[in-house]
Amino acid sequence: MSGARRKARRRAVEVLYEAEVRATSVEDVIRRRRAQPEPPINDFTESLARSVDERRERIDELLDTYAIGWTLERMPVVDRNILRMGAYELLWADDIPDGVAIAEAVGVAKELSTDESPNFVSGLLSRLMENKSTLSL
Repeated sequence: MSGARRKARRRAVEVLYEAEVRATSVEDVIRRRRAQPEPPINDFTESLARSVDERRERIDELLDTYAIGWTLERMPVVDRNILRMGAYELLWADDIPDGVAIAEAVGVAKELSTDESPNFVSGLLSRLMENKSTLSL
């Protein structure tokens, strides 16, 4: 189960990434991916990508506020989208425990990004978790 969920999360990050670098909508990317048989896109991936996209403005404000020494614009595109996914799951996905949300984002960072990214993702999401009760969502 966990492996399938991790793969779905990775695909959601790929959808978010593609939408950002192509300057198109998440919906367009999902439509295009649905039309291709490989790699398959499942309901969890679609739902996660759409949910992150719906709250992107607030997520970006929080990431910008809690990233120490980094602006959102300076972050690598892949890291920014991994963080968006992790922040969404941490703050809005009530069925996902905080530790799982962070661990999954770190896992995706290990698969898709640089050696420094997992620690960066973990640190920033941990700061959000510590402040979760005071954030206005």
